[in-house]
Formats: sequence, structure tokens, C-alpha cells
Amino acid sequence: MLPVWDCKEACIALEYSLVVPLVMSILKQWWVCASVLIVLLPGCIKNEATGRTQFNVLSSSQEVEMGLAAKPQMVQEFQGSVADPVLNAYVVDLGMKLSKMTEGENPKLPWSFTFLNSEVVNAFALPGGQVFITRGLAKRLTNEAQLAGVIGHEIGHVTARHGGERISKQLGFEVVVKGLGAGTGSAELEQLSGQVAQLAQLSYSRDQESESDSLGLRYMTRLNYNPIGQQQVMQIFAKMQADAGGTANEWTATHPDPGCRVKRVGEEIAKRYAATQRDPKYKLNEAEYRSTMLARLALLPPAPDAESVLARRGVGSGLWCSHCRVDSENWPATPLAAVSR
Repeated sequence: MLPVWDCKEACIALEYSLVVPLVMSILKQWWVCASVLIVLLPGCIKNEATGRTQFNVLSSSQEVEMGLAAKPQMVQEFQGSVADPVLNAYVVDLGMKLSKMTEGENPKLPWSFTFLNSEVVNAFALPGGQVFITRGLAKRLTNEAQLAGVIGHEIGHVTARHGGERISKQLGFEVVVKGLGAGTGSAELEQLSGQVAQLAQLSYSRDQESESDSLGLRYMTRLNYNPIGQQQVMQIFAKMQADAGGTANEWTATHPDPGCRVKRVGEEIAKRYAATQRDPKYKLNEAEYRSTMLARLALLPPAPDAESVLARRGVGSGLWCSHCRVDSENWPATPLAAVSR
């Protein structure tokens, strides 16, 4: 039998050997959490366009750099731009006018508007001001206000910084989970981060799409376009979906249902832009669109087959905007180190 004092010392030693490692493990986890917060909190900023606070670890200049780097690949994959300088100038002129209707420092972004020579029904924007629309979408529109609604919506994705927000959520989640995984030795958490990161790349959220709809309405009405044009675009897509038998496609998989958007945009017009429906200065410009856009599109040689373009991209049947998966596929090509502050 051990003497009493030996038992006490043995118990103390046992407690020390169990408690201290536990305390150190807890402190380590708290330190990791604190470190992660120190890194991530500066990414919480108030967006000038939306007025809401969002998490974005990318600076505006980094978003611009990423968008510029991805642009050549996007143009190439969509068979280049339309070979008609008048049509290109028409799209660029309208886009630049709309970009000047944006908030804060956004008009100073290096905006670029590319009219793609593709029958894919699509429009998309990359972070930093690179905006694209296909001839396949343009030929389905019937007036200039509709085109302004589409381009305004894509500009809204840029000014709301949806691309950077989505990328930041992915990066931020990975940082947090990997940090906690390092503190706890949990491989499951790191595996979960990879799964969530993949889901984060698939599309803009439906809230982001609705936000861009609202911003598009704001920009087009500031330029004296009738906001009903944007609702008409949603009606065009609703009809296309109905004509296709209501089957799911790339656009409907990543966007709110066009029928729901017709209703939501109509409600917003009635609430915020009712005066535009009684004021003749808010225009549709049907005649201009027919003579400048539709008439010249009809004279162009056929565009590359849409399905072959989509097949090469691994994308299903395209409607505005299959970019919600497309543009995110470019970001892994950018080293993550290049997007850290």
C-alpha cells in the first residue's frame, strides 16, 4: 500500500495529465476560432447598391482582375462576338448608359459589354463589370426596354457583388471548417466543407436573382425605360418553358420560376414604379429595336449550333442564364492565394 502522501501526489499527477491536455485543446480551438474571426470580419461590408451588409473577402480590384482573366475563355466558348459592328455598338452603348445609372463608385468599373455569336439563350456577368448577352437571347426580345431589363439585371449581379459574395462564402466556410478541423482533428468537418463548397458554386441563390431583378428595374427606369419591359422578358421565358412542356432546364434549375418572377416583378412595378405606367417618357422603343437589332440579326449567317456549344461545356439546354453555373467554373482556375487580402 502506498503512503497517504504518495496517493495524493499520484491523484494530482493523474488529474494534471488529464485536465491540462483538455484545457489546452479547448484553448487551441478558441484560438483558432478567434484567428478565423480576425481574418473574416474585415470582409463584412455594406454594399452601396443593395444597402445590406454582406460577407466578401475579395476587394473590388480583385473582382475586376478575376473577371478580366475569365473573359477571353467565355468569349471563346461562346464562339466569339457577333460580326456586326453596328450590333456590337448598339449593345455596348446601351450597357454603358445603364452602367452610369449605378451607385457609388460602380460607374468607374471597367465595364465591358460583349454581344456573343451564340444561339444559346443566355446572358451573364462576371465580377468586376464583364457583361455578356447572346444573339440567341436578343432575337427573342421584341423591344429595347426588354434588352435594358436583361442587361440591367446582369449589371445588378455586378453592383450587388454576388459573384464575390458567393466565392467568399465558399472560401470563408473552408477557412473556418479547416481551422476547426485542425483544432479538433476532425476529418468529417473538412469533408463537409468540400461538399458545401461544391454546392456553393452551382448557382446564384434565388434571393440574389430577385435582388438583381430589383436592381435591373432601378437602372432601366433611371434611364427612362418602361420597367414593364423586364416583366415581358419573364413572360417570354415562361412561354418558352411552357412550349418545352414544363421540363426542367439549366435556367429554371438556377433561377426562380419565370411565372413567379412575372408576378414578383409586376408587384414591384405596381409598388415602386406605378408612375412610370402613366408617364410617356418611360419608353419601350419597339421600332428602334426592330430596325437596329432584329433586322440586322436576320442578315447574319447562322450562329454555331447551340447544342454543340452546350455539350462542350457539359451544360444542359440553355435559357437565360446558364451562367449561374458557367461563370463559377472559372474560379477554381484562379489560385486561392491570389484572392486573399
